[in-house]
Amino acid sequence: MNLLKRLFVSLLGLVLFTCGNPQRQNVSKAKVNIVSNNVNIDYTDTGSGDTTLLFVHGWAINKTYWADQVKHFGSRYRVITIDLPGYGQSDKNREEFNTRAFGADVKNVINQLKLKKVVLIGHSMAGDIILQGAIDAPENVIALVGVDNFKSAGVAPTGDTSKAKKEYAEAIAAMKKNFKKFAFEWFNQLLFFKTTSKAIRERILNDVAHTDSTVAIKSLAWDDFNEGDQLLKAKKMLYLINSDYQPTDTTGLSAKKIPFKLFKVHATGHFPMVEKPDEFNKQLDKVMADLKKR
Repeated sequence: MNLLKRLFVSLLGLVLFTCGNPQRQNVSKAKVNIVSNNVNIDYTDTGSGDTTLLFVHGWAINKTYWADQVKHFGSRYRVITIDLPGYGQSDKNREEFNTRAFGADVKNVINQLKLKKVVLIGHSMAGDIILQGAIDAPENVIALVGVDNFKSAGVAPTGDTSKAKKEYAEAIAAMKKNFKKFAFEWFNQLLFFKTTSKAIRERILNDVAHTDSTVAIKSLAWDDFNEGDQLLKAKKMLYLINSDYQPTDTTGLSAKKIPFKLFKVHATGHFPMVEKPDEFNKQLDKVMADLKKR
């Protein structure tokens, strides 16, 4: 279970561990209509090059949160940002909004845009999504970049799982009863940091308030997606660009011999790409430099 879901249930006192060559930027290209599981996926497509950076947003937000990264990297790489089905400008006329369904969407984006050397970059809940996408499209994906996620990947679960599931169900019930109230408390208490600006807080909370609550709740459904096992299955280099407001426990990754590198963005909340975009971009530049050496 990823960090976002663990923070979600912690509101009820739960502690759960399951969890490029330079190119011109605006190269003219024909817009491909991407359809996945009968749902249209909205996206941006900037720049060109052998390597593609494919950005996937987190829970209750959208592709616009990558605007600073598009600007920074679009002159050197092909940069794709997508709205997951049910979010942003993508359609939502389907029933499945879980890790495996979203992972299939990532694979379909890769296939329909004919992408070959793809670095998948996923924020928050999208860490598991890009991992599933890499498993589904192994020949196309060259690396994974998690953004403030995989913070205890590979660490063995502790405590009573049945109790955890019960408390999780109670949290979902509370969200169904008053989505906005519960979500706002969650973000304000656990996802923002003291340095998170008022403007960014207001932007995020506005997007949360206007997200489709049915889709958002389905996206948080309990699953048994084991990040450690799935990372072993994917066999991809894992880069982590994590905020340090919550520590990252890498003991599970090391124990399972999963190749990884951790880069930290200091003193931000859960959204480093918008809270400190320049620092975030520097860390992602380091990721790309390391990839070139491999």
